[in-house]
Order: sequence, then structure tokens, then C-alpha cells
Amino acid sequence: MFKKKHATPAVTLKETWKDGDTVTKLTFFIMGLNAIKHRQWLKGFSLLFSEIIFLIWFFLSGIHSIAGLSNLGAIKTKRVVFDKAQGVYVTQQPDNSVLILLFGILALFIVAGIIYLYIINLKSNKHTFLLEKRHEHIPTNREEIASLFDQRLHATLMTIPIVLIILFTVLPTVFMISMAFTNYDRQHSIGFSWTGFQAFGNVLGGDLAGTFFPVLGWTLIWAVAATATTFFFGVLLALLIESKGIKHKNLWRTIFVIVYAVPQFVSLLMMAQFLDYQGPLNTVLMNWGWISHPIHFIDNQASPLVARITVIVVNMWIGIPVSMLTSTAIIQNLPQDQIEAARIDGASPVQIFNHITFPQILFVMSPALIQQFIGNINNFNVIYLLTGGAPMNNNYNGAGSTDLLVTWLYNLTFGQEQRYNASAVLGILIFIISATFSLIAYRHTNAYKEG
Repeated sequence: MFKKKHATPAVTLKETWKDGDTVTKLTFFIMGLNAIKHRQWLKGFSLLFSEIIFLIWFFLSGIHSIAGLSNLGAIKTKRVVFDKAQGVYVTQQPDNSVLILLFGILALFIVAGIIYLYIINLKSNKHTFLLEKRHEHIPTNREEIASLFDQRLHATLMTIPIVLIILFTVLPTVFMISMAFTNYDRQHSIGFSWTGFQAFGNVLGGDLAGTFFPVLGWTLIWAVAATATTFFFGVLLALLIESKGIKHKNLWRTIFVIVYAVPQFVSLLMMAQFLDYQGPLNTVLMNWGWISHPIHFIDNQASPLVARITVIVVNMWIGIPVSMLTSTAIIQNLPQDQIEAARIDGASPVQIFNHITFPQILFVMSPALIQQFIGNINNFNVIYLLTGGAPMNNNYNGAGSTDLLVTWLYNLTFGQEQRYNASAVLGILIFIISATFSLIAYRHTNAYKEG
């Protein structure tokens, strides 16, 4: 009988500090020292130089940047002060709160990064101490480098993408969220202060509430209608092209794909000209005698209902080819034995569609439909390029009857209002709505339940 070999229990940081040698203990304060002792040059000097650079930056600039987050600058407005050196009165500009906030948040990220490196240093120190305690082989510098391209290749490849994501995605997102808790607007464009949840109160219950809730309602109606129409008619178009007796199927697919291949902004600008009050559509309809005067489809004189129906129809023109292509791939891979068995049993084409074809298409496309729904909530191009939010609504603050939350956010940022804090609040609320719907919808799809 073989005796069971008991593994040596792992050590804790407390044991590492208590039983370790001088270098092991110093590594708790000087990062990478134990790695350098064992000639793991790359790891040791990388950690050591990171600590040195961080300490120099922290005491020269980091402390000041983090301290600036407390008040985002002491001077909030222009003021005239006496310059003793020049002996004259000069105008002193307010502190740039935007830069103070940005560099303060960046400083916090750098501190978080050095904490992460310090945790890596502690784990490495503990692991090296454990190997020494067990009298096992400690990896050399060459072996450490080789592992970066072998066992730890995933970490090596992910380092640069993660750093870029943090710098260009996470950092701007945190910066935007932070602005929602300030009074950053046109009146406080340079120096602003923390105001807590005041901007949230303005959007949800203050002067912007009368615009937020109607625009939110239209945004949800638009997202549902735009998603449902493109999906349903895309499936019908795919079924029609795939029907027996239809010739030149590839030609028909190509014709509809051309619509999708043309850049979206080109199609939307073209449709905006086509639907103009003096555009080709009104001219043709009047020449045919179908209307006696031009129709306002998408301008400021249009009816809100007409303008909203128009943007939904135009979106169908752009979105149906995408659903058609996806549905075609699914239809071509449907089990034909089930369909043939249903036909033998006397099922009509409508029954086959309702009970076999459509459920299987919906099963495969459910995740894509959820993604498309979220995309339509944030569909900036269709509204901005087609109507620009028109017709304008006098009851709204900075928004038109066809504006979505995302286009209203744009108007608040770059329009006359310039309410950057309210725009940040809208960005947060859009994210909450999109994330909540995505989580709930994904968890209720059959693809998720059976996956």
C-alpha cells in the first residue's frame, strides 16, 4: 500500500513576516527586493522601479491632485486682486475644476494600480518564502520570462488591452459619473463644486422632469417599435426569398444587402432630402394628384405623430436587411424533416411558421434582439441625421418631439443649455435602464436557460 503524501500547508503573510529573513521582511516595504535577491531581475526591478516612480510622483504631484478632489479648486469665479510684485490690480481666473477633477481621478487610478502591484509583490514574496521553506526550486529570471510566454501567456497578452480599456473607457466613465454630482454647467463652466444629488433631483423631479419622462417614454416606444418592425419584416422577407418558386435568390439578397452596405449616414441624409417639404416625395405625390399640398414629414412644422412614424419607417429601410441576412442563415439550417412531417399532417404554411419556423428563429436571435433593442435606445444617428429632434416642443427643455434620451443628452451638452451635470445624469440613467433590461431579458431567454 502506498502512503498518502501530505502536501506542505501554504503559509500566510503573517508567517512570512515572522519566519522570513531580513530581505523577505524588507520586501514588505521595498517592492521586488526578494525577487532581486533570487536574480529574478525582470520581476524585481519592474516592481522596484514602479515603487520608486510612484513615490516620486506621489509626493511631487499625487498628493496635490488627490487633495484637489475635496473642493475642485478654491477659486470659483473671476476676481480682482492686488499683485504686490507688479503693484497693480490684476484679474485672477477661477481654478479649472475640469482638470482638477480629471487629474484627481487619474491619481486615484494610479494609487489603485500601485496597490495592485503591491499585492502582487506580497504574493510573490510569500510564494518565494514558501519555496525556500520547502527547499524547492525557485524559478530563475529566464524561467520567469519564459512563463510569460507559456503558462502566463494570457496575462501577458491581456496587459496592454486592459491598460487601454482603463485609460480610454473606465477613466472617462468615472469622470462622467463624477460630473453628475457637481454644478458643472454654462454658469459654472470653469470653476464648479460638488453638489451631491442636486442634478439628479433636477432631472427626476425638477425643471427637467417635464422633459425627461416624456422623452423616456418615447425612447422606449421607439426602441420597441424599431426592434420589432425590423425583426418581423426581416424574417418575412427572408422567408419570401427562400420560398420555393422564387428565382434569382442571390440577386434579391444582393439588392437588399446594398442598402445595408451603404454607410448609414449617407442613407439617412438622402432620406432626409427625399422627405423634405419640397423634396422628391412630396413633388411626386402632388404630380400624381394624391395630395393637394406638401406634407411636413420631418421638419418643425410636422405633426409629432407623423414625424415619429416617419423615423420608424425609415429605420425599417435601414434595419430590415440585417434581420433578413440573419434569418436567412437560420432558415437554411432549419430541420426540414420537422417541416415535411408537419405538412404531411396537414399543417398550413401559417401554422408551420407559428409553431416551427418562428420559434426556432426567435430562439437563436433572442440575444441579438436584446442587443438591437439596447442599440436602438442609444440610436443617435437615425434621429439626429433625419429629424434633428424636430418638430420642436415648447413644453420640453432642450428637446424635440422625436428626440431620444441620447440626442437630448447631446443637446444639453452642446446646445445653448450646456448643462454638463444634467447630461452626465442622463448618461447614468441610460446605462441603468439598458443594463437592467439586458440582465432581465437575457435571463428570461430560452437560449440562456438552455445554455
